[in-house]
Amino acid sequence: MSEYMVIGVIKEAITTGLLVAAPILGVSILVGLIISIFQATTQIQEQTLTFVPKLIAIAVVGILFGNWMLHNLLGFTNRIFEIIASITK
Repeated sequence: MSEYMVIGVIKEAITTGLLVAAPILGVSILVGLIISIFQATTQIQEQTLTFVPKLIAIAVVGILFGNWMLHNLLGFTNRIFEIIASITK
């Protein structure tokens, strides 16, 4: 296994991880920002007000993008297994 192959696998792992996590993180940040603006304007400082909408938004994103995330992770896993199989030959 060459140095370039290891670097390529690490790069692909990081890219796949960021790509799969991006929808959940993006929606969580957006919902948190909207709720923070709402709390600042109304001066309501309830902690559950931030937690419950984020949890619901993340669940919706998981339902909508879960299939796509799973296919990305399975594709990466298959490529890793192909690399492992080519090393042992």
